[in-house]
Amino acid sequence: MSHIFDVKFFWQVFVTLLVIMDPPGVVPPFLGLTKGLPARVRNRLAWQAAVVGLGVIVGFALFGQSILSYLGVELPSLQAAGGLLLLLVALQLLTGSYTEPTEEERTRVNVAFVPLGTPLLAGPGAIVATMVFVQRANSVAQYMAFAIALVGVTLLLWLTMRFSGVIHRLLRPSGVELLTRIAGLLLSAIAVQLIVGAIRAFVTTG
Repeated sequence: MSHIFDVKFFWQVFVTLLVIMDPPGVVPPFLGLTKGLPARVRNRLAWQAAVVGLGVIVGFALFGQSILSYLGVELPSLQAAGGLLLLLVALQLLTGSYTEPTEEERTRVNVAFVPLGTPLLAGPGAIVATMVFVQRANSVAQYMAFAIALVGVTLLLWLTMRFSGVIHRLLRPSGVELLTRIAGLLLSAIAVQLIVGAIRAFVTTG
């Protein structure tokens, strides 16, 4: 089984992307962006946003490494930059510094694409983490684990948005806020670990 599917790598990717993309934290902005819309339209926007986020991340997973090679950027540099970006995302989760879009912005664009699909779901943190994991994967089992983890997180995000009204009523604003803060704390630990790993790689190769 380990030759087909890397369980450890799966959980690394799944947990990292889960805390970055923060399904509970998506509930308040999704409800705000779709306020007043019929349930049918909200459900359509939910799967559209999930597909857009997945598409953006897959695009960087497929072509991000080629771009890095062209620019001459090595993995330790990417890990250090990714760690710093993830730390910024973690601070946003911890401080609750999300800015609601104005009514004009909401009506001008399809909210499933912007800001839900990107940058809320497929933001800088998720993109950088994806590129780091693709760089680290070196076997079919790890690529398979990466793909399944990415699809699993996307499904969770879609389910969270699809049933956001129910989740919000069950958890209440204080519960959603608590889960968002916990996700920020976990993400900050992952970010620091990425930076530490990059420093070790620099010291070893230097």
